[in-house]
Amino acid sequence: MSLHRILSALTRGESGQSMVEYGLITALIAVVALTAVETLGGGIVDVFESITDELAGI
Repeated sequence: MSLHRILSALTRGESGQSMVEYGLITALIAVVALTAVETLGGGIVDVFESITDELAGI
């Protein structure tokens, strides 16, 4: 099957649109996850350092 036929089939049918939508949703989820990790990452480190300091003082 030629590339032209494959591209025509993807643009004609809904399966190509569905794949694009799934790709966009996956990209959005990845961006949200990375943002959450960067935002919460520093706070989590601070909590564990605080716990370590408290345990070292016992």
